[in-house]
Amino acid sequence: MKFPKDFLFGAASASYQVEGAWNEDGKGLSNWDVFSKIPGKTFENTNGDVAIDHYHRYKEDIKLMAEMGLESYRFSVSWARIIPDGDGEINEKGIEFYNNVIDECLKYGIVPFVTLYHWDLPQNLEADGGWVNKRTIRAFAKYAEVCFEAFGDRVKHWITFNETVVFCTLGYLNGAHPPGLVNDQKKYFQATHNVFVAHAEAVQIYKNLRQFGEIGITHVFNPAFSIDGKEENIFASMHANHYQTFWYYDPILKGEYPSYVVDALKEKGLTPDWTEAELTLLKDAADYNDFIGLNYYQPARVAKINETIESTKIDRDKATGKPGNPSFDGVYRTVMMEDKVYTKWGWEISSEGFLDGLRMLKERYGDVKLYITENGLGDEDPIIDGEIVDVPRIKYIEEHLTVIKSAISEGINLKGYYAWSVIDLLSWLNGYKKQYGFIYVDHKNNLERKKKLSFHWYKHIIETRGEEL
Repeated sequence: MKFPKDFLFGAASASYQVEGAWNEDGKGLSNWDVFSKIPGKTFENTNGDVAIDHYHRYKEDIKLMAEMGLESYRFSVSWARIIPDGDGEINEKGIEFYNNVIDECLKYGIVPFVTLYHWDLPQNLEADGGWVNKRTIRAFAKYAEVCFEAFGDRVKHWITFNETVVFCTLGYLNGAHPPGLVNDQKKYFQATHNVFVAHAEAVQIYKNLRQFGEIGITHVFNPAFSIDGKEENIFASMHANHYQTFWYYDPILKGEYPSYVVDALKEKGLTPDWTEAELTLLKDAADYNDFIGLNYYQPARVAKINETIESTKIDRDKATGKPGNPSFDGVYRTVMMEDKVYTKWGWEISSEGFLDGLRMLKERYGDVKLYITENGLGDEDPIIDGEIVDVPRIKYIEEHLTVIKSAISEGINLKGYYAWSVIDLLSWLNGYKKQYGFIYVDHKNNLERKKKLSFHWYKHIIETRGEEL
């Protein structure tokens, strides 16, 4: 079986992680421009001031993507490059840069798949409360409309937000992302709600413009499974799925929040400050949301916590995604299991968990259109005789593409695969130590680009439409 003709093979990046040029051509300050310069907040105090200089080298990078045969490139727009203070004047130089990137993609027949928000919020909005302040909802709606009008004649695939669960959890519960708050559960739930409302507003604006493309949102896909058949651990997996998956997917796809979580929030006094108009907007927008993007790296293996635990402060070192942390509400813990395989960073490699999770989504949401918007292996790639021999990455992606093929044959509506990442880039929490790309960036030699073994392998997969997988 080959992958269908309308299935897009792509790869992804994000503005802060690749662009650099943090203060050039009128770009405003983002929250990450500020947060990354607080000592100890990032690995070895790395920041995105230069990153891999994609801002100046996008032509070279997109030419390499074309050589690899990429059918689509998923990238994000820096909000602060378009509207430097978040909701004021438009920066025409920012519009010009993304026009150039889009046109360069189209020159090679590469489909641009654009994410509006991949965590770099204009600092002016962050300082005014960030995602807890409803001003940010209005500002995002304006920013989205500016992007649709500037780029929508050529961009027909839009993602509003990337991984709300990550930037809200790490920002409001774990202190590892801006605004750096620890265990502020009230603000955490308020921020998630405000993001969903901003998504819904953007969806409505997009549909009213009648640009005849598609719009959706990208979520982490981290399905939870019990470590065994014990009733208490099965309960833990149900609880984890409600808080980590259904809280994020239900308002987008069903237009309402899962009652299991809503009832608990009411009891604890954590209900977001929401209005009837906002809840109605979520309901209405769900009918027009075209797809969900899934960022899948690993499942969660969970066990119920029976003892009373003190709130564990999860700093940057503990916020890396490695199992072992308790849930913020102390109900369950993620667990590393002896019979599972893990990466160097302690992330489980499980294509079976991926397939089981996809089936869970289909059972809950029906025939929703899905794109895998991120999937890949973070590793330290060996260099042998000058060649970057990233065999583990090839094996990882091969396993997951094979599962996607199986899922399609089962009738799961998967329309594309975007490897994370197209090129080695700045990791938010791991600097340049953790590599994901098909293209190597040499930080000791003028950021020179080199093709890895996986570059040639992925090119072959695309050419043969995965027939040999």
